[in-house]
Amino acid sequence: MQYNSAIDKKIIRNLFLIILLVFIQLSTFSQVFTSSNLPIIIINTDNSATILDDPRILGNMKIIYNGPGIQNFVTDQNNAASLNYNGRIDIEIRGSSSQSVEKKSYGLTTRLADNVSNNNVSLLGMPSENDWVLNGLAFEPSLVRDYISYAISRNMGNYAPRTVYCELIVNGDYRGLYLFQEKIKADSQRVNVTKITTTQNTMPELSGGYITKSDKLTGGDPVAWTMPSYVSGNDAVFIHELPKPTEVTSQQNNYIQNEFNRLASTTAVNNFSPVDGYPSIIDIPSFVDFMLSNELASNPDGYHFSTFFHKDRNGKLRAGPIWDFNLTYGNDLFLWGFDRSHPNVWQFSDGGNDGAKFWKDLYLSPQFKCYLAKRWNELTQPGKPMNITTLNTLIDNAVSLIAPAVVREQTRWNTIGVHADQINTIKTFLLARISWMNNNLSDFASCNSIATPPLVITKINYNPAAISGFTSNNQEFIEIKNTGNQLVNLTGIYFNGLGLSYQFPSNSTLAANSSLYLASNAATFLSRYGFSPFGEFFRNLSNSNQNLILSDAFGNTIDNVFYYDSAPWPTNADGGGSYLQLIDTALDNNLASSWVATNTLSIPEIEISNNITVSPNPTSDIVNINSPNDISKIEVLDLEGRIIDMVEVNSNLYSIDFGNYANGIYLLKINQNNKIIIRKIIKKTN
Repeated sequence: MQYNSAIDKKIIRNLFLIILLVFIQLSTFSQVFTSSNLPIIIINTDNSATILDDPRILGNMKIIYNGPGIQNFVTDQNNAASLNYNGRIDIEIRGSSSQSVEKKSYGLTTRLADNVSNNNVSLLGMPSENDWVLNGLAFEPSLVRDYISYAISRNMGNYAPRTVYCELIVNGDYRGLYLFQEKIKADSQRVNVTKITTTQNTMPELSGGYITKSDKLTGGDPVAWTMPSYVSGNDAVFIHELPKPTEVTSQQNNYIQNEFNRLASTTAVNNFSPVDGYPSIIDIPSFVDFMLSNELASNPDGYHFSTFFHKDRNGKLRAGPIWDFNLTYGNDLFLWGFDRSHPNVWQFSDGGNDGAKFWKDLYLSPQFKCYLAKRWNELTQPGKPMNITTLNTLIDNAVSLIAPAVVREQTRWNTIGVHADQINTIKTFLLARISWMNNNLSDFASCNSIATPPLVITKINYNPAAISGFTSNNQEFIEIKNTGNQLVNLTGIYFNGLGLSYQFPSNSTLAANSSLYLASNAATFLSRYGFSPFGEFFRNLSNSNQNLILSDAFGNTIDNVFYYDSAPWPTNADGGGSYLQLIDTALDNNLASSWVATNTLSIPEIEISNNITVSPNPTSDIVNINSPNDISKIEVLDLEGRIIDMVEVNSNLYSIDFGNYANGIYLLKINQNNKIIIRKIIKKTN
């Protein structure tokens, strides 16, 4: 073929350049990606369909993960031993402003083979669920802001979505670095509130559980209600998450809205009474932690958007979990003209997205602000989650983990620049932010040393054996003892946490040296044990482990026990017909060795007497028991409540030979005048 004109030659040359540019571009975008130190997620939609915002489309997902510290290869997608998941999903684009970027975030549901049924499955070490998020880290050149923020919250003792870095391929296209993470849902391993149903419209079922959020309307969910902000014309919009907006009843909507309205009205006049003020409505520690998480990060959306609340049945309203921390630590939507994340402002009072008025009103309450400052001081101590050294270590570990993927991310999207500079920006910001917050949260003297009443958790029946006429859950109970010599006013005292709810009625009391019982089912307790409990708690005790925290109205810990169903805790209390009983109120009841498994609950109660002497203790052989009254029987037990020896006594003096026992801790169960006295004995060979 001959080209007879300069125009033809120019056209051919331009076509060649276009083809070359396309080839270069495809080579860049379809870079060779073969392996990663991170999990590799491969999604193929049915018929290679494009993923949309709506509706969801079907596909298949494989997660390649060979274990911690082991390299993962794309070729492992055909190796069943390397697959953490290989199954059906439906998927959609998620997010609001993030949908404007080319690298999308996704929401997906794991499905069974029928493409309809949920497939609850544990992925990458996270508890079983079916709803998941692939967070594309939009507008976030450091790639670590969400990751470290959720980790900080978890290190503070709160639930925050678990996250795992991964690299994603969709329909053969390498999409870069993502965070595979949990979605905020009601779940025993996530937001541990009971799921309210459409038929639960009267008390006490009407009281929970709820998950509510203040957020944008871009998700299409209807507005439940609005609340005024201190910024004129920028009301906070509240949306139902649980129950679903399509399922919430008018009674449920009115109930939870009224809880927020009560919070607003009490904080507006600084009513801090434990009877009818904001401490009777909200779990103060969760609100304190939520504010500190958002303020450390200087999150401009932190109170107005992506702001979650939850409330369990008969429990207090709680703030959190935190969500969506990409515009933080000095980062913002700079391309859109926003620059709001600064180290020297309070985001609840910056004239932007301040959220509902109660946030600022809480800060203006001297009582609440004291606890805010106290918690801040605690969290910034050496080794604590908001200490600068701790934060830098967390950041450095994240950076080291994703370093190889960052190079590929920059090649694919060109949105990072020099990653080390992005990380230094966060560290510099944190130094300035912590210094500023130290200056503004320095006074906590008035709440630093709060005297709490001498209440001790002394019995826990967490997994009773089912017997004729009584189910296991209905037999649960907790005993609380006033170990002091004065009456205790119980107003405002509650169990701080989720999974079990109880708040003592106003003006209720407990006499000196007296005990009370809280039961899961008052009628069952009366029928089973012959006397009525003081009150009835909601939900049930965990059959595996649970941290029971008894707190005053402001969240100060009165007593807490973190029990387990496994050794060294007495295992016979785990469905074996016994319950946990504290040996002596003078002991640390957070230690397994302070508890014994027993199955005798009657009146008169088991008592601890100071009139009996047991010596020597520790002992190498002989233990002498001296009582002012005759002893009828002595039993030697191990820490699981098993009887090792038993002897009839009928005397006030007796000696037991421990010489043949192995070194360790034993219990003496001394029967005297229809009372049971328990003493801990340490056998220690000289």
